[in-house]
Amino acid sequence: MRICDLLRQKETIFSFEIFPPKTWTELERAYEIASKIAALKPAFISVTCGAGANTAIHTEALAQHVEKSSVPALAHITCVATPKKDISAILDDYTEKGIENVLALRGDLPRGLNPEFAQQPKEGYYLHANELVAAIKDRGGFCIGAACYPEGHVESASQDEDINFLKQKVDAGCDFLTTQMFFDNNVLYKFLYKLSQKGVTVPLLAGIMPVTNKLQIQRILELSGTVLPPRFKNILDKFGDKPLAMRQAGIAYATEQIIDLIANNVRGIHIYTMNKSDIAEQIVHNLSNII
Repeated sequence: MRICDLLRQKETIFSFEIFPPKTWTELERAYEIASKIAALKPAFISVTCGAGANTAIHTEALAQHVEKSSVPALAHITCVATPKKDISAILDDYTEKGIENVLALRGDLPRGLNPEFAQQPKEGYYLHANELVAAIKDRGGFCIGAACYPEGHVESASQDEDINFLKQKVDAGCDFLTTQMFFDNNVLYKFLYKLSQKGVTVPLLAGIMPVTNKLQIQRILELSGTVLPPRFKNILDKFGDKPLAMRQAGIAYATEQIIDLIANNVRGIHIYTMNKSDIAEQIVHNLSNII
């Protein structure tokens, strides 16, 4: 089923993100995680993809397994280091396998590739995500999602500039948006207001990351530029060196965020699970009478 249809049918949808293994030997374990999360009956499960066409085969395998679990899969596809012809072949495979939801991303550069590679137009490649969205839309047959950043993309000069780039993706044909993780709901509410002022009205899913260890959040901040509110910093200071306490506090914090988002009529909640099915299960349990 297409995610855009689910968003029209339901007041709020609930979904999870998982990532595929780097090697075939780890695929069975990934299938097991996906099956456990599918058993929680989310609206869909998102399957990430690294940069480069060689990683897409693992995304496709895991997304196909999700579809067999009777849960729609959202397969990520990146364009930064993938030739157009390879992207076309990936989309052919998705169509053949019955995968009809894709998240169109520029993606991060593979390690060792010169950063200038992502900054200059190149024949045979899409430079930006809006170009990828437009190509998939022209092709037809897919519900297309795109990423957005409530605090602005780390490479953008300002949030206004970033929202202008986001509008290009929406105008190119994306059907819904999923946010980068954030830890202060007021950041999202302000972002939603700015989107409405720019005429961006497609449905938006709020990305929530349950932080269960201190090292995890340090890595997240390095990559995303996400700002931690004082309340969450206090949690890290108090419980960061106590693994079980940090796990419990991180799940509780994420649960409170989700309750507030649902109470404020946010259309979708998207949980970044980091492939921890037990944490996904605990959050669903905490919200059993809400979702």
